[in-house]
Amino acid sequence: MRQEIFGPVAIINKFETEEEAITLANDSNYGLMAGIFTKDITRAMRFSAELDSGMVRINAVSTVFWQAPFGGTKESGIGRENGVHAIRSFTEPKTVFVNMNA
Repeated sequence: MRQEIFGPVAIINKFETEEEAITLANDSNYGLMAGIFTKDITRAMRFSAELDSGMVRINAVSTVFWQAPFGGTKESGIGRENGVHAIRSFTEPKTVFVNMNA
């Protein structure tokens, strides 16, 4: 996939090994979201840890939690939206020390 696609879109690929599936899924310049559909949640969690994606949905097509960060990796997005991550993403912290005894 060479262009970022906003869905719903389903790309289904056959694979022989988990490593091949992860390589196929990560072979993109974009990484906003990935979806995994399976009965094996342990396997899905293992996959989700290896996917280069800002968000992973397991057995779900539409899930939004406003307190959870929303954003992608690679060329997807400009940071994280929602939750405390949005504040961190769109601010620049500064430390100022003041000697009150001076």
